[in-house]
Amino acid sequence: MIDYTTFEKIDLRVGTILSVKDFPEAKNPAFQLQIDFGPLGTLKSSAQITDRYSSEELVNRQIVAVVNIGTRKVANFESQCLVLGATEGKDVILLTPESKLPNGQQIL
Repeated sequence: MIDYTTFEKIDLRVGTILSVKDFPEAKNPAFQLQIDFGPLGTLKSSAQITDRYSSEELVNRQIVAVVNIGTRKVANFESQCLVLGATEGKDVILLTPESKLPNGQQIL
């Protein structure tokens, strides 16, 4: 268990996926995403979501991500945020806002 003060340190934000690239260098099938977080700028993320989503259906899709997790090196790529999803078997289902929100909107 974590206390509420620790949870409050997690910065969850809404962003829109601007571009998607295949990532053949990743150990597991993944995409490289460029995500617009409005006033926070554009961040990159590696996401293992190739089983459920095509690159075409991801562009312009809003997602929820942790933006203060620091960078993580994945093969030759620096992932700057963590896109959130729920797992169903091997499938990852992205967490998305119910309605369109401004990029960078904080999730409280």
